Amino acid sequence: MSQVSRIQVKGTDPYEVVIGRALLGEVPLALGSGVSKVLVVHPVGLTPSAELLRETLLEAGYEAILAGVPDSEDAKRVEVAAFCWQIMGQADFTRTDAVIGFGGGSTTDLAGFVAATWLRGVKLIQVPTTLLAMVDAAIGGKTGINTSEGKNLVGVFHAPSAVIIDLDTLISLPKNEILAGFGEVVKYGFIADPRILEIIEADVNVATDPNTPEFQEIIERSVAIKARVVGEDFKEAGIREILNYGHTLGHAIEHAERYKWRHGAAISIGMVFVAELARIAGRLSDEVVDRHRSVLHLLGLPTSYPAQKWAQLQETMQRDKKTRAGTLRFVVLDDLAKPTIMTAPTPEMLHAAFQEITEA
Repeated sequence: MSQVSRIQVKGTDPYEVVIGRALLGEVPLALGSGVSKVLVVHPVGLTPSAELLRETLLEAGYEAILAGVPDSEDAKRVEVAAFCWQIMGQADFTRTDAVIGFGGGSTTDLAGFVAATWLRGVKLIQVPTTLLAMVDAAIGGKTGINTSEGKNLVGVFHAPSAVIIDLDTLISLPKNEILAGFGEVVKYGFIADPRILEIIEADVNVATDPNTPEFQEIIERSVAIKARVVGEDFKEAGIREILNYGHTLGHAIEHAERYKWRHGAAISIGMVFVAELARIAGRLSDEVVDRHRSVLHLLGLPTSYPAQKWAQLQETMQRDKKTRAGTLRFVVLDDLAKPTIMTAPTPEMLHAAFQEITEA
């Protein structure tokens, strides 16, 4: 039995992130009294596990209803949100009832959006079941759905009441799914905590095995960074923007690939791109840029992209939610764990940086 860690997310609506194993029993505790109905939003592929969670909730005295939704980004459509609203309306959900997001990042994004918009906001518990959701999507209160114009363009900030991270849910995941989630983990290493990079470099197999203490340490360190940043800046008015390291190009790649790529793979390329951009601007050393590639290669994550896609990526980046008044903004590094913002890099700089990551 691993140690249970509890990390506090401070701010206007503080809550707790619980990390450990065999934590299903924590969910009713997080719901507390006053809630009678609970909607469990889950991918169809996780129906057996969602049924177990429903049984736990029923035994605790809650009326639990399952809402099976599509896998991955297909869940983040307004039609799927409307399906959830319909279930809640037919079951007479009130402001004192709750939504549980049980699944990967797309599921927790959707569940958060549904909870935020039903009756202008009901209680939300996030139970992430993928590495990406555990270290990123489920924490921080950003919810959203996609449109044909781009990713996460429709959304609202809505803090969960608790996030329950049960590492046992990762044991049955394919290795590729775990490795894809490490794109966000590596991001935390570069922007805030180099110890994460050192654990990966010491032994990548141990670092990426959900059964090891090293893996749990990486999760705890990643969550602690996310918790600290969003506790200081809930609505991305300041420091929270550093969490977008690699995301401006990464989101454009996801859009170009019609959301068929894993998020971590796209962010991996995005991080190498902004590292090269910082090097071209004279801000970042060759050593730190090269470390991006070496760590990501250890994890089997991509670091290059087809040259002919540049015009399409540029157009999509202009619509990115981090762009302000048509001005592109990129999170870059001045050094390891020293993130900053680069505003309005020239088209020549952007193209030069992209040339450094194009496939031969």
